[in-house]
Amino acid sequence: MKVNGKHYRTVWKQEDGVVQIINQRHLPFAFEIEDLRSVSEVCVAIKDMHVRGAGCIGATAGWGMYLAALSAAADAHSGDHFNEILQSHAADLIATRPTAVNLAWAVKRQLAAIAQIADVAGKVARAEQVAAEICDEDSDWCRRIGEHGVKLIRQLADHKPAGGVVNVLTHCNAGWLAFVDHGSATAPIYAAHDAGIPVHVWVDETRPRNQGARLTAWELAEHGVPHTVIVDNAGGHLMQRGLVDLVITGTDRTTFTGDVANKIGTYLKALAARDNGVPFYVALPSSTIDWETSDGMQIPIEQRDSEEVTVIEGVAIVDGSVQSVKLTPGGSAARNDAFDVTPARLVTGLICERGFCAASEAGVRELFPERS
Repeated sequence: MKVNGKHYRTVWKQEDGVVQIINQRHLPFAFEIEDLRSVSEVCVAIKDMHVRGAGCIGATAGWGMYLAALSAAADAHSGDHFNEILQSHAADLIATRPTAVNLAWAVKRQLAAIAQIADVAGKVARAEQVAAEICDEDSDWCRRIGEHGVKLIRQLADHKPAGGVVNVLTHCNAGWLAFVDHGSATAPIYAAHDAGIPVHVWVDETRPRNQGARLTAWELAEHGVPHTVIVDNAGGHLMQRGLVDLVITGTDRTTFTGDVANKIGTYLKALAARDNGVPFYVALPSSTIDWETSDGMQIPIEQRDSEEVTVIEGVAIVDGSVQSVKLTPGGSAARNDAFDVTPARLVTGLICERGFCAASEAGVRELFPERS
């Protein structure tokens, strides 16, 4: 996508071997590129959410494994020592965030690919190649999600009066910032806008970190897509009033049976959508499917620092400075579950790079027969 007219991905490698990311913590108040030169810096970037979103985490971890291979090559005196160092770095990366499956998927893919190469120099070269492949695949898969998903928006537009606008509700940020490019939930929206289909987006603010208000709204504004930021609790009300035609969310991990783990609050949107007859779709590249878990309630739910709930950051109206303010009484405890699970029965369908499928084991395996 473009920022001030220039195309960016969320993560990439410089010619000198330095991995660069868009530091999402400072958006939308400042656009900052951050250099990552070591595995430890990659771990901090993932854990502290300099990068976030399923695909972006996976791609960053892929480049983290490239930096791990460089580190192992510099420290190793033999191939066996190289492997020990690499495995240690891989474990550190996987431990940074437990819910998004793309993270472990990318690390394990790197380990398998590197293991096929005998010499150390070749291992490093292979790690670089695989990291680039992960990024290119993620971007391409999200682009294809847009090509499939825009059909839903076009069908809704065709049933509107002339000039009628299709209203899409999103939750959290499943845009290009959450992937390498294009995004998952936003890919159909961008495709519709670019095709001239009148579309408007209701953007959930998405507490506690406000990824909707800070990231999705910023993305949509950069791309010129009409949108309105709403408080998290307004979604059901808008559905009751007939102001939402379609809900599209992303997912950090989806079981092969169709259960969806996504940003906390997604479950409530799905319940409201079901009660009001609004289609509820989940967009995801296949790298986000958990082929080993059948029950969404078995997905580990990340517990994050309670300060994300009790403190909020914004720009001061008086002087434009970025400030943090406390929202709660000093004696009040806070709990910060980062994700919830939406059962497959509430999901109208999944949108993957291969097309649509039912949120069920039969539907998922039909789209991915090699997994049957």
